[in-house]
Amino acid sequence: MPSLDAFCYSGAPTHPPQQGPPSRRLPRDERISGLSHVLLVKLTSMGDLIQLLPALSDAHAQRPELRFDWVADAAFAEIPGWHPAVGRVIPSAHRDWRRHKTEFLCSGSARAWLRRLRERRYDRVIDAQGSWKSAVMARVARGPSAGLDADSVREPGAQWLYQERHFVAREQLAITRWRQLLAAVLDYPVPATAPDFGLTGRVWPDPPLTLAAPTLTFVTNATWPTKLWPDAHWRELIGIAIGAGYQVVLPWGSAPEQERAERLAHAQSGARVPPRASLGEIAGLLSRSAAVVSVDTGLAHLAAALGRPTLTLYGPTDPRLIAATGPRAAPLPATGYPCIPCRRRECRVADYRGPDARCMQDLTPALVWARLQTLLAAV
Repeated sequence: MPSLDAFCYSGAPTHPPQQGPPSRRLPRDERISGLSHVLLVKLTSMGDLIQLLPALSDAHAQRPELRFDWVADAAFAEIPGWHPAVGRVIPSAHRDWRRHKTEFLCSGSARAWLRRLRERRYDRVIDAQGSWKSAVMARVARGPSAGLDADSVREPGAQWLYQERHFVAREQLAITRWRQLLAAVLDYPVPATAPDFGLTGRVWPDPPLTLAAPTLTFVTNATWPTKLWPDAHWRELIGIAIGAGYQVVLPWGSAPEQERAERLAHAQSGARVPPRASLGEIAGLLSRSAAVVSVDTGLAHLAAALGRPTLTLYGPTDPRLIAATGPRAAPLPATGYPCIPCRRRECRVADYRGPDARCMQDLTPALVWARLQTLLAAV
């Protein structure tokens, strides 16, 4: 492998990577003998990290002698540390590295990060993401790497970097996939119990604002424009909730999201936009909310994992595969369009092509409020 110095002075290597050995599963004795310290590689996104927590709970319950570290995106590195089985979190600022490749590679930052990644030897390194970047990190870490096989991996070719590969069917809930992968690597039967996110009993920080009345949290922002619910619908739902005696809180995570939340809360006396908050503080808000209504985004997964009544609106994405999951969570998928779920960031329906998903517009505020009341009434 070319050194970092060679990259800095000569540019990136141009020779193609060599293919790895044929797919194989390590013998059982080799897989579990002396196994005590495991590194998980799961970088992004917020919802994806939360979806891995039940698999970690399974492993901790089935193999209590195991210790876990976790490599995660720096933006979400707070999440793995919430789980009692995680000892150390190694933040990865790979989003910044992509924007400043030369500076990262030549300034000493790359060496420092690699030293941290490789300072411990692990009995197994498990890539629970299946992308090229996560597979590279898993292979560079010190220890035998394991991940998904060619029929299961997210980005084709990444499986060549694993020393141990496992088939996990794609067309099933993501939480189930990761529970199956860790069970296969660490050699225990997949539990038939409901997902346990390992968050029960955790004391959360106070919310970033005072909750003066029963609170509904509405999560209005998402990374894809097609996941968004129309502003007019949100305003109507906010009005209905305030009229029913609730305070409505609209959390945000970036400047554009804050601007949207403030626009939706404008002239609605019972709607509040909190100040910038940590993920822990937002968890504190969600845990104290009477219920949460959200588009398909990370906070929906967090609210559901916390056991709050959580109604998540789906249009271009498929809740059969990525639904926010919890004891009081429910999906509300759009219907009436043959293209659902299109999995696109741009809507393409009849004579329309643009960012506003037509299927999301058909989820009316009256329907959402009615489903929310059903969810709140359920014991």
